[in-house]
Amino acid sequence: MNAGGRDACALAVAVADAARKATHVDVVVCPPYTALAATAHELFEAKSAAMLGAQNMHPEPAGAFTGEISAPMLIDSGAAWVILGHSERRQHFGETDELVARKVAAAIRSELRPIACVGETLEEREAGKTLEVVERQVRALLDDLAKRPGFGVIAYEPIWAIGTGKVARPEDAEEVHAMIRGLLTSVGEEFAQTTRILYGGSVKADNAEGLLAQPNIDGALVGGASLDAAGFGKIIDSAERLAESAEQG
Repeated sequence: MNAGGRDACALAVAVADAARKATHVDVVVCPPYTALAATAHELFEAKSAAMLGAQNMHPEPAGAFTGEISAPMLIDSGAAWVILGHSERRQHFGETDELVARKVAAAIRSELRPIACVGETLEEREAGKTLEVVERQVRALLDDLAKRPGFGVIAYEPIWAIGTGKVARPEDAEEVHAMIRGLLTSVGEEFAQTTRILYGGSVKADNAEGLLAQPNIDGALVGGASLDAAGFGKIIDSAERLAESAEQG
């Protein structure tokens, strides 16, 4: 719940300007619901390649769910993407693997591209259960994501690293990403190669390049750092440099 209304629009304009130089990476901004339509307008006016996403949605397309928002509503507001199962949703609102899977399926049916989040708690990490927990969460999503290879995205965001300033070491994050890639490969090679796996968890300008340089980390789900357009722009620059370098071989 940050940067609503005018602040969100101003931030979107700044991000759009930063993204203008990025030709090798995709940039998605996900403001609060109340700022979606206005932000969509600002991105359109700026002729920005940045895309618009939402932070959550209800799995049903309509019905008596006061206070909720559906995939069709998000699309009407200009969104093309939606974050689902964010660690804060799992932690504070008790979202389960089953509910997140329902949301992913609903998003895909509505042609809204899901960014499906997975990640372990600090207790699970300290108990050595990181891979076990993340595997369980990813397996709950595979059937629906595999129906549209490359349409959805998976984001590994350890709960203990969200908003804490703590960040997984690049090699630790890579271990989890490699495991996720292996699960995708078990479904199909095309699915594994076209599904992007993002890392989220206190990603900032000064640590982004080390994380994004890992072979199975395809991008970043940026949280608090996205509220600073200059810092967000530096993260985009890091991703752009690495993507351009990879393209050149």
